[in-house]
Amino acid sequence: MNVSKFEQPEPFAQSSYSQYTIMVRPHFLLITFPAQGHINPGLQFAKRLIRLGAHVTFVTTVAARRRMAKIPDPNGLSFSTFSDGYDDGFKDGDDAGNYMSEIKRRGSQALTDLVVSSANEGRPFTGLVYTTFLPWAGDVASELHLPSAVIWIQPAMVLDIYYYFFNGYGDVIRNSSNDPSCPIQLPGLPLLTSRDLPSFLLASNTHTFVLPTLQEQLEALGKESKPIILVNTFDALELEALRAIEKFNLIGIGPLTPSAFLDGKDPSDTSFGGDLFQSSKDYMEWLDSKPKSSVVYVSFGTLLVLSKQQMEEIARGLLDSGRPFLWVIKAKENGEEEKQEDKLSCMEELEEKGKIVPWCSQLEVLSHPSLGCFVTHCGWNSTLEGLSCGVPVVAFPQWSDQGTNAKLIEDMWKTGVRVAANEDGIVGGDEIKRCLELILGGGRGEDIRRNAMKWKALAAEAATEGGSSYNNLKAFVDEIVQGIFQVTLLVYISLGHLGSWMCTLLLLPFWTF
Repeated sequence: MNVSKFEQPEPFAQSSYSQYTIMVRPHFLLITFPAQGHINPGLQFAKRLIRLGAHVTFVTTVAARRRMAKIPDPNGLSFSTFSDGYDDGFKDGDDAGNYMSEIKRRGSQALTDLVVSSANEGRPFTGLVYTTFLPWAGDVASELHLPSAVIWIQPAMVLDIYYYFFNGYGDVIRNSSNDPSCPIQLPGLPLLTSRDLPSFLLASNTHTFVLPTLQEQLEALGKESKPIILVNTFDALELEALRAIEKFNLIGIGPLTPSAFLDGKDPSDTSFGGDLFQSSKDYMEWLDSKPKSSVVYVSFGTLLVLSKQQMEEIARGLLDSGRPFLWVIKAKENGEEEKQEDKLSCMEELEEKGKIVPWCSQLEVLSHPSLGCFVTHCGWNSTLEGLSCGVPVVAFPQWSDQGTNAKLIEDMWKTGVRVAANEDGIVGGDEIKRCLELILGGGRGEDIRRNAMKWKALAAEAATEGGSSYNNLKAFVDEIVQGIFQVTLLVYISLGHLGSWMCTLLLLPFWTF
């Protein structure tokens, strides 16, 4: 009997004890925070589980589900939604603290109802997996005696920094956060400065709900014995950071990007399937018309809104560089028209020299032969997508984990260069031009482009069958399945439905000597 293939064991194929039937095909409950940066890796993780023989029920809020542009429909994936009280979406001006309280209250009840009803219908869940900012999901799993694990959707180094902040190094980090030249040494990590820290740890942080949520998450994990944390990274990329915290079992299972742009095993897997924004397609024809490795792609993700002054400087840097560019400038939500004072002063020239779109398929762009450089805010998903496609980066971090990601890009992997802001926090057009010329020129630029291609190959190697991330995820699934299998066998034994010889035969693969 090969349990790793999740086949129905022959002795129970015709069992009349349906209420105690051993669930051999695992059924995972996966819940994500309702933001693009959580939904995309969550959906990709679901696809990976399905390829290993599992069924996945993907749970998110009503508002997020409504906005998904392309819903993936692989065999083995189903969806369930719950109301967080913000069915029209979280708007500017809404209270973040109230939102986090409501999603916890409503989400906890929704998960409990779903787990109980599925069990009553004979379709019990094997385990629960949840993304960051949802620590209460782990509490639900614990109360229902369901195995659970967190998917950490940022780099392992960021998790390490947060852990140290709450476990003995808070004063070190706080005292250094206002001095950009002060070195910060944390166990198992490279030397950092304040600009390399997650912005939520800085005195300038205004998102006050984040740290308490992260602290709650880490304290809950700290009460468990060697809890599993599935990290969207891979061993070769962050080996030291994955091993830095002895109390946690950090497992690299990334990069969680579509197979067509990574290992090529599934050519039909060309998108995450969870985009909350609509894109056009005419930019692909425009890219087709450009020379190889010539285009500068500029995108700052789904959440970030740059100041008018910063946008003007980016425009000036792009125009002065003299290179073709594709720039994503999000349209106003709800169909609002852009005010005259918000329009860029050089829009006509920008549209003449480059291409401006409201949204696009980022992986299609990054994998296009004409792409030469990626100007990015360094969100972790964008960082991994650029890495998986072998595209060198101009790192333009703004908040959250992005400063840490820029540190990794420039100093650890050497796949890009980080912009330097002036004393007012603005990156000037001359600085942007300098970085573009460095990336696309000779000397250091050639080394950066070589490193980018090296990491592209290593990312694909990790994700392919037999690679580190593939093996890590398979081991995780097998461990969960074996635990459930053994518990269910004990039920059969206690009910007297199995002879001793059959129990020995079935339990033998799980015993260690």
